[in-house]
Amino acid sequence: MIEAYFLIVLVVTSALLAWIDLRSGIIPNWLNIAIAVLGLARIVLFEGLATALVAGGEGIAVGAAFWLLRWFFFSFRKYQGLGLGDVKLLAASAIWIGIAGVPVQLLVACLSALLTAAILHIRGHGVSGKTSLPFGPFLALGLVTTFWIEEVAPLHTLS
Repeated sequence: MIEAYFLIVLVVTSALLAWIDLRSGIIPNWLNIAIAVLGLARIVLFEGLATALVAGGEGIAVGAAFWLLRWFFFSFRKYQGLGLGDVKLLAASAIWIGIAGVPVQLLVACLSALLTAAILHIRGHGVSGKTSLPFGPFLALGLVTTFWIEEVAPLHTLS
């Protein structure tokens, strides 16, 4: 039952993050911190402090990897392709879903962003390769979906 509360809080926090990013183009640090802290609290509660330390390390590793990717992209293209809020969200997400879950999160995020861009294009909104879409809402959807796949869905197959 407590696991369901964590899922609800993750969904609500992710929805708030998506709404703010869509309206302002910024993911507030306090939301990324809240997602990270809630993830760590969940792990401490269910799996212990040692596992939480490992999850925190995975979050730091993912954040560092995407920060470097962002830096290299800017070095070559001379514009930012990924915001720092997105990088921090990926780091916080890794606490919830682990390094192994991040590719699934990115797949869901990229496919949903492509679908959104296609729908906008079909509706005549002038989408091109230079069109900027906030990526936070798609990363948040990817996080919730991946967490559901990893943690919740397997519980339903056991019953």
